Parts: sequence; C-alpha cells; structure tokens
Amino acid sequence: MTWLGLVLLGVGTTDLVYSWWGRPRLAEGLSAVVAVVVALLAGVGGLGLPGLLGVVAVVVAVVVWGESVTYGFGARRYALPLVVLGGVVVAGVLASVAASPDDSWLGDWLDSSTLPALADLDAGRALLVAGTLLVQLSTGNVVVRLVLGVTGTTNPMRSTTGPAPALKGGRLLGPMERLFIVGLGLAGQVTAASIVIAAKGLLRFPELQSARASPSSAGPGIHEVTEYFLVGSFVSWSVSLVSLVLVAT
Repeated sequence: MTWLGLVLLGVGTTDLVYSWWGRPRLAEGLSAVVAVVVALLAGVGGLGLPGLLGVVAVVVAVVVWGESVTYGFGARRYALPLVVLGGVVVAGVLASVAASPDDSWLGDWLDSSTLPALADLDAGRALLVAGTLLVQLSTGNVVVRLVLGVTGTTNPMRSTTGPAPALKGGRLLGPMERLFIVGLGLAGQVTAASIVIAAKGLLRFPELQSARASPSSAGPGIHEVTEYFLVGSFVSWSVSLVSLVLVAT
C-alpha cells in the first residue's frame, strides 16, 4: 500500500500544482520533492537499496505522467496519458505487495493521534487514502478531459457564439462530487453516494432541457449536450469508484 499511495500522491500533486500555476516542469519538480519527503517520513529509508530504488521509480513515474499529459494535450494524443496512468497504477499495485516499512515517523504519529480514525490506520493505508483523495481533485478532471478527447466528445458550447457557455463549473463540481463519493464510500455509506450522483443529474437537468433540440436553430442540440454531460459524468464517477476499489484491495 505504501508504494501505491506514494504514486497516487505524486500524480495528484502534479496535476494540482499544474492547475494552479500552469507550469508542467514546476509541477513535476514539486511533486517529486513531495514524493521523496513523504517516502522518508513513511520510513522507506529503512528498506535499504530496495527502498531507494522504489523512491526513484516513484519519481520517474510522476515525471513520466506529467510529460505524457503535456504531450498528450499538445499533440492531441489523448490515449497516451491514459495508458501511462494505467501502467503507473498497475505498477504501484504490484509494488505494494512488497515489504513495507515496519517503523516510521508517520506510523508513530498515527499511533499517537487522538483521533480514532487516524489511530486505526497504519502508515501504508494512510498514504493510500491520502493519495486517493488527492487524485479526486485535478487528476480526475484531467482523466475526464482525456477520455472526452479520445472519444471525440467535444464541448458543444465551444462552437457557438454569444454568451458564456451554459455548462460551466464542471471543474469545480467534478472534484466535489468525487470527494463526496469517495468519502461516503470510505465511511461505508455507498448507498448515500448514489444520492450525490442523482443530485448532479437534477442540477444539470434544466441546462439540458434549455439546449435547443432543433438542428436548424443556433447553438448545440440537446443530443450533443446530453452526450457531453453523460460521458464526462460517467468517467468522473468511474474515477471515484476505481479509487474505492484500490483502497479496498
């Protein structure tokens, strides 16, 4: 769990920093530093050479992910970053079966915590949960945009002129709903998570209804808007569900 958690932390930090400053090299550098510092706090230094090689592998994975995203969007090769992300996650899962540090500053801090939820976690699972939550932020949005690009499902509002697009706020609503779904899932309230999904459908329903259904009228039709909404939403929800599966393993 330690290595998978470190990978997810690095990937999530890369996308989050890039979303703030828009500088890929800065994002990759800061994420690599974060991964190394957290790894040391998690006690991987006590694993000797295997631990050192593991940290190097995590840093390489973070940099490769960041570079693939930059190239993918720039060259419109949207499938490449998705393949890289899948490979990075699979490698993290396989590496997590290896030995984890027995003693660490992070583990001692968790044991001394007065919060029951933290005291019951070991260092590896804490890293995995933290990485999973971090991925729900900007990384989830990146995955949604990549899948939309692969499928050719473009934003129907971009081809229109006039007022600002009606379907806006998705970059904020997406992380919020994913965090709610993962949080409820971790709390064992999977049924309650479905309420979040249903609520988003209700909130978007007026916007879908307002889309012009006549192809002769200006603006996108309801079919284009509905397709864009459904593909983006299902991919976003899939990020949350896959994250829950990773935590459960």
